[in-house]
Amino acid sequence: MMIMTVTNEIKKSFLASVWFMFLTFPIMVLKVNTVSNTVEWRWMNMVGVGVGAFFLSMLWRYLLVKKEMGGKKEKTDKPGLVQTVLGERRFAVPALATIGIFTLVFPHIFSMYQTNIMISALIYVMLGLGLNIVVGLAGLLDLGYVAFFAVGAYSYALLNLHYGLTFWIALPLGGLLAGCFGLILGYPVLRLRGDYLAIVTLGFGEIIRLVLENWNEFSYGPSGIANIPKPPLFGLDLSLNQKTIYLFYILVCLVIFTIFVINRLQDSRIGRAWIALKDDEIACQAMGIDKAKTKLRAFALGATWAGMGGVIFAAKTTFINPASFTIWESVIILCTVVLGGMGSILGVISGALLLILLPEYLRNFGEFRMITFGTVLVLMMVFRPGGIIENVRRTYTFKR
Repeated sequence: MMIMTVTNEIKKSFLASVWFMFLTFPIMVLKVNTVSNTVEWRWMNMVGVGVGAFFLSMLWRYLLVKKEMGGKKEKTDKPGLVQTVLGERRFAVPALATIGIFTLVFPHIFSMYQTNIMISALIYVMLGLGLNIVVGLAGLLDLGYVAFFAVGAYSYALLNLHYGLTFWIALPLGGLLAGCFGLILGYPVLRLRGDYLAIVTLGFGEIIRLVLENWNEFSYGPSGIANIPKPPLFGLDLSLNQKTIYLFYILVCLVIFTIFVINRLQDSRIGRAWIALKDDEIACQAMGIDKAKTKLRAFALGATWAGMGGVIFAAKTTFINPASFTIWESVIILCTVVLGGMGSILGVISGALLLILLPEYLRNFGEFRMITFGTVLVLMMVFRPGGIIENVRRTYTFKR
C-alpha cells in the first residue's frame, strides 16, 4: 500500500513537471535573434525546468502528507514555543530586557534609512493591533480600515494647517475623530456578516478616499498637504536625524501602550464578549450580550488606533495625499493580522514586521522580490493557516 502511494505521488509529480515544461516552453526554450533572423533552441533550460519542477512537486506533496499526518494526531491547546518562553518568568524577563535594550540602541547603531523603515513597520504594528480588535477578536471582516487611517492623517494635517495645533494635541484628536467615524460605519452594518460586511466596509473606504481626492476646497485634492511638522521636543531646534530618532522613540512608547491596552481589553468583559461574538452570534445574544453595542465598541476602538497611526504617518512623511490611502493599504494591514495570527498580539507584531521589513530588504533582488514575497504568503497559508504565532485558546479545568 505504501509503495503504491509513493508511485502515485511520483506519477503526479512527473505529470506536473511535464505540464510546467509545456507552459514555459516558449519562454525558456525559444530565443529569437532579431539581428541574424535565427532561432536558438535552449533545450537544457527545459531539462532544468522539468527536473526542478519534479523535485519541488515531490517536496510539496511530502510536506502536505506530513501536515495531514500531524493533523490526525490528538490536538491539544498547548501554547507554542514563543508563548512558553514568554510565559515563564525566568525566560520572559531576560527576553524582554534584551528586546528593550536593542530597541533603545537601534537608531544609534543603524542608519537613518533603517530607522525610517523600522518606523514604518511600527506604524503597521499599531494598525495591525487595532484591526486585530475588529477581525481577530470580534470576527468582523473590515476591508475599509484604511479610511480611519486617512481620517487620522488628514486630521493632523488640516488642524495644523488651519489652527496651528501641534502633534501632541492632534494625536488624541485624530484618534477620537477616527473613533467617531468607526461608530458611523459600524451602525449601518450591524446586521451584516461575512462577505457582505467586507463589501460595505470596502465601499466606505473608497468613499473616503474619493471625497479626499475630489473635495479640493477641503483636502486640497490630489495635490495633498505638504510641510506637516514633525513632533516638537520642548521647542528645541532638532536636526532631521534627531527628529527621526525622536519619532522612533515616540512610536515605541505608543506601541507599548497599544499592547498594554489591547491585552487588558482582551482579558476584560468586553474582550470575552468579542470572542463570543466571533464564535457564535446567536449563542452570544442568547447569553445576554448586547450584540449591537459589542460590534460598535469593536469598530470604534479599532478605528481609534488607526487614527493615531494616521497622525504619526503624517508626521513622519510631512506630506500626505489620497494616493497614500488606497485599498491595498487595507489589504496589507489585514495580511499582517491573518498571517501573524488572528487574535494573537505577538502574532500581529511578527506579521507586521515580516510584511513591512521583508519587501524593503528584498529590494536588491529586483524582479524576484515579489515572487519571494508571494511564495512566503502561499507557504504560510498552506502550512500555517493559524498564523506565525497562533492564538492559544484558554481552557479552564476543574480539579477535585
